[in-house]
Amino acid sequence: MAKKTAEQIYDDLVEPVFRTSPRFYVTAIALGALVAAALFAWGYQMWAGIGVAGIRRPVFWAFYITNFVFWIGISHAGTLISAILRLANATWRRPITRSAEVITVFALMIGAMFPLIHLGRPWLAFWLIPYPSERGIWPNFRSPLVWDFFAINTYLIGSSTFLLLPILPDFALARDRSTGLRRKVYNLLALGWRGTARQWRSLETAMHIMAISIIPVAVSVHTIVSWDFAMAPVPMWHSTIFGPYFVAGAIFSGIAALIIVMAVLRKVLDLEEYLEPIHFDHLGKLLLMMSLLWFYFLFAERLTTWYGNQTSEMAVFWETQRGAYAPLFWTMVLLNFVIPFLLLTIKRLRTIAGTVVASLAVLVGMWIERFLIIVPSLARKYLPYSWGTYRPTWVEITITLGTFAAMGLLYTLFVKVAPIISVWEWKAGQPKQPVPAGEPLVEGH
Repeated sequence: MAKKTAEQIYDDLVEPVFRTSPRFYVTAIALGALVAAALFAWGYQMWAGIGVAGIRRPVFWAFYITNFVFWIGISHAGTLISAILRLANATWRRPITRSAEVITVFALMIGAMFPLIHLGRPWLAFWLIPYPSERGIWPNFRSPLVWDFFAINTYLIGSSTFLLLPILPDFALARDRSTGLRRKVYNLLALGWRGTARQWRSLETAMHIMAISIIPVAVSVHTIVSWDFAMAPVPMWHSTIFGPYFVAGAIFSGIAALIIVMAVLRKVLDLEEYLEPIHFDHLGKLLLMMSLLWFYFLFAERLTTWYGNQTSEMAVFWETQRGAYAPLFWTMVLLNFVIPFLLLTIKRLRTIAGTVVASLAVLVGMWIERFLIIVPSLARKYLPYSWGTYRPTWVEITITLGTFAAMGLLYTLFVKVAPIISVWEWKAGQPKQPVPAGEPLVEGH
């Protein structure tokens, strides 16, 4: 790609923030309608009671906790991937880091809502918070649910900081190119950024520290989510493999989500010169590697269950291999392993379209995997008299669809606030002339 001038880069990356087409309003209204439908379904559930959901004895965790685990997994798309690539000094990461980091923050916000939705009476959620009161009620700190609270909030704060720090120069760029009220808003968002050499050094140092810090936090978050299951004496849950199994699955689904978002942004915002085929090729290779790793963990989990041959676990095992849940299980294997393997191992198939198809398959397959971890084990517990079935209701389905619409809506609104590709990071990766010390780099970095 030919070297672009600062003005061309501004027109490509920053100007779309100020230009609003009718397509934006149509998209926002359509997604907003789906979100409103989900809020209506949630309101109906609070009014009528949790019984309107398909949750029945013995399956007390179903769509809501499936969505919780799925969205927390998707959150690994951004901060973890971006941090690793930043520390590895992978220069090709520059156009994709912000897209990934935005996914992290929004996915965490959506995922963290599901424990509240699952409560049935969310207005009493403050009872779970440890604070001194005359009721003398304190939460059980041995509970993984309390660990979730602290882990997810820590990750959300760290991810938000990791997202907002590198946006400051771009907010300053938008401030310098805008007028009126918009200029005042961006002046507040820029937090006094002037692009001095000292500010650049501080920003680079802060980003390096955050990249190092966020990786163990991200890994611990999904490990703790896996402990929600591994700490429970439920068939096929009580396993030490769940920690790395969940982390691998989270990174796997996160990469797939990032590829899909990049493809949409590339088409809608005309970013073909920035999000190039090589980015999809590299991410496709990462997706293939995680597909192989995920399949290894799946095989190891099934092998140890089959070899142990415990009656209670074998009941769940055969229910998923050749019973009522077998169609879902083999569909999951097809979507998560067979399709990505066929599309991503052959170079001429590892195109933008090929990686997008593989990513769509992976997202659907990973949602099914979360469902298969939760429901069959609860439906086939130790004593056959307590076995049951689960069927989702329109309330759960509507809320689930609404969360995907919420992700789309939040992303649509974000691209109207900040450039989705970091202008200064992209410029930093291009051949450039030395810049005099003290000159505002947001204009010519």
